[in-house]
Amino acid sequence: MAQVKITLIHSVAHRQPTQRRTVKALGLGKINSSVILPDNAATRGQIFKIAHLVSVEEVK
Repeated sequence: MAQVKITLIHSVAHRQPTQRRTVKALGLGKINSSVILPDNAATRGQIFKIAHLVSVEEVK
């Protein structure tokens, strides 16, 4: 199964509470923190909600 590396590149300060909770649920804390997650529909949906705050790379 493919995986994606998600990196937080913008602060969640002054963002909507739902966006803050989504970032926390993905396991991201501070700026430049990264996490590797499976590439499935649930993860893609979360990434879509905070696409302006994160960068996404495909991991082999």
